[in-house]
Amino acid sequence: MAKLTLNADAQVIEQAKRLAAERKTSISSLFSRFIKVLAGGGGNGKPLGKLTRRASGVIGLPKGKGHKEVLADALKAKYGL
Repeated sequence: MAKLTLNADAQVIEQAKRLAAERKTSISSLFSRFIKVLAGGGGNGKPLGKLTRRASGVIGLPKGKGHKEVLADALKAKYGL
């Protein structure tokens, strides 16, 4: 596995440590999952169920934003990024 060094505000680093500890994981793992979700690779490869397929499209997205952008915004808000 390759190594990556990131720079962040002290407050962001503390938030990352807290989130990782709450989830019993490492900051590296948290970061990797976050990037995979943003890149659209967070799925498990399984086909969607009948109910999920029927529900898709029920909620409208903000004008000019795709589902990936909406997800990215929600994750940023949730994790204070």
